[in-house]
Amino acid sequence: MPRALVIDDDDAIREMVALTLEASGFEVARARGARDARKELEKTRPDVILCDIYMPGGDGLSVLREVRARVAPPPVILMTARGSVETAAAAEETGAFDYLAKPFDVSVLLDRVSAALAACPARQAPAEDGPESMIIGSHPAVVEVYKAVARVARLRVPVLVLGETGTGKELVARALHRFSGRGSGPLVPVHCGAIPDTLLESELFGHRRGAFTDATRDRRGALSQAAGGTLFLDEIGEVSAAFQVKLLRFLEDRVVTPVGADAGEAVDVRVVAGTHRDVKGMVGEGRFREDLYYRLSGYVIRIPPLRERLSDLPALVAHFERLGRRELGLPEMATASPAVLARLGRHAWPGNVRELAHVVRRALIDAGRLDDDDAVEQALQEGSGPTLATSWPRPIGGEPLSATPPTLEEIERHHILSVLASAGGNQTVAARLLGIERKTLARKLRAAGGPLAEGGEGEER
Repeated sequence: MPRALVIDDDDAIREMVALTLEASGFEVARARGARDARKELEKTRPDVILCDIYMPGGDGLSVLREVRARVAPPPVILMTARGSVETAAAAEETGAFDYLAKPFDVSVLLDRVSAALAACPARQAPAEDGPESMIIGSHPAVVEVYKAVARVARLRVPVLVLGETGTGKELVARALHRFSGRGSGPLVPVHCGAIPDTLLESELFGHRRGAFTDATRDRRGALSQAAGGTLFLDEIGEVSAAFQVKLLRFLEDRVVTPVGADAGEAVDVRVVAGTHRDVKGMVGEGRFREDLYYRLSGYVIRIPPLRERLSDLPALVAHFERLGRRELGLPEMATASPAVLARLGRHAWPGNVRELAHVVRRALIDAGRLDDDDAVEQALQEGSGPTLATSWPRPIGGEPLSATPPTLEEIERHHILSVLASAGGNQTVAARLLGIERKTLARKLRAAGGPLAEGGEGEER
């Protein structure tokens, strides 16, 4: 049931509007003026607000400004019996959805309320500020991540976090650490894919002075630094076969032996690993040790990519806008328009949540707001991926895509889904564009779990 808040000091007008909306299926809250409206807004989150302009205790324009400063504000329709060019201009400038002159027909009122609801996507509760480990979203797949973290955090088992680059694997590791009972201990992240294999052993196990040319002093490795806490091994799928043996040995005996040392020391540390690779598939191909895989994957948590949970986009945008405004010293307000949210929803997001954070921050730097279409478009163009509905995939080659390049399977899946979207979802056309048979495309879509994959092979869409 949609909710409305009607604000008017005229009892007759307020009741007429409220009863009309209730007869149309709305749940309606009433307020006699700006002061009562603020109290109602503390108790409820209306989907639409109808507000008189001239009232005692504060006019409707001040209420509109306060509402617009909230995260994911509802549309506001202003009403007045004393209309003027000045008030209409002020309403437009402040962000009112519409401006009605009293008296008005009931049919006009309902038409404008319906238009306001249609123009604004379903709103979510604002994401509250929280600890660094907070993960934003309420999509069912993200809720499963929350439940998995709560289920396994306090258990003494290693956890393998799977997800594409930029989905938030380290945030999951931080949540596991925080709720593990080891939260007072250190959390030490190590990006295995960013450290040359020749240095990774020293980074994790430490070294003794003189162990190699540049070892001018003793150094404690990340495993010893994380004693009593958690070590997060990000991009574990990038480590060499030689290093896999050394890591396996530690997981079996829990003894850290620094490079160049004669003896080791026992270390109590929980290991959480993350990767965007299909590690189980790598085991089958002989590129990752099976025994190490089972040592690391006492429990597996999978994080969905952003394109599979676009219902979380408004909450994520609001969250990153708040963070960006604080960092840049901008006033606190929510400015993402429905048009911008729709535009963001058409983007492919190969960089996932990390890319979204970059786009929001860049748009704030350029325009100070997120309802500036040009600033958001420019930020998207500087990102790493295309728009699903309008663009072709960027060519691979030349400059590196990122510190951790995508797998061949990820590139193929992204390319296929982009071409399919460009073909309007028609698999026959997409297959022709890709230069493959339609049955081959259907098989690849089923394997990738992509959109329309559930359709039969004889289906034309």
